[in-house]
Amino acid sequence: MNVDPEVQLRLLDVQKLDLKLDQLAHRRATLPEVAEVQSIAAEHTRLGDALVVAQTTVGDLEREQKRADADVEQVRTRKARDQKRLDSGQVSSPKELESLQREVESLNRRQSELEDAELEIMERLEQAQGEVDALTAQRQTTEQRVREVQQNRDAKWAEIDQEAEEARAQRAELAGQLPDELLALYEKIRASSGGIGAAALRRRMCEGCQMQLDPAEVKRIASFAPEVVIRHDECRRILVRVPDSGL
Repeated sequence: MNVDPEVQLRLLDVQKLDLKLDQLAHRRATLPEVAEVQSIAAEHTRLGDALVVAQTTVGDLEREQKRADADVEQVRTRKARDQKRLDSGQVSSPKELESLQREVESLNRRQSELEDAELEIMERLEQAQGEVDALTAQRQTTEQRVREVQQNRDAKWAEIDQEAEEARAQRAELAGQLPDELLALYEKIRASSGGIGAAALRRRMCEGCQMQLDPAEVKRIASFAPEVVIRHDECRRILVRVPDSGL
């Protein structure tokens, strides 16, 4: 393939812009804010899951407390009824009086037990509600933090995108000046060679693979006319001869 040497030099400019675009894409994807947003989002999800568990616990304890309250109230009502009968003096049978007194004593013990259990439930409920409040506050903090980080990320993305847009415009203008055959070859090599399809031959070294050319290859390249498109025998990239190629 024969291409004017000046046009071949423009291929290096296209390569430089392609590398810049690759670097910008990498920088965009690896911004610290990108990873931080993901980390905070994961923490937000974890807090949300923990909050659901805590809220479920609160709901269970509230139902348990209602049952305990009802049990205590039931015992109090029964005890009050029995105590009223005792206080009325209407119980004439000694046996019935003794039975009623034992029942009141038993109800006193039962009430004490139920009230202790009720107090324990209330303490657990207070602790569970405190956990709900703490998780809710933490979740709100992470929501605020993720919004701040997203704003920083988006601002940096906008700067990178603007720079990339300008580079793509320059690249399109330069690529339009290259022969289709040369551009197609360059794109094919670039896709399979780590993003570098063309490199300068400078001081007898390929700047694509950083290898020094051996004397035989230097002699071979020197035998070609300037317009001949050459490729490095080792890395197979397009070699563009520059003023200090060393030939």
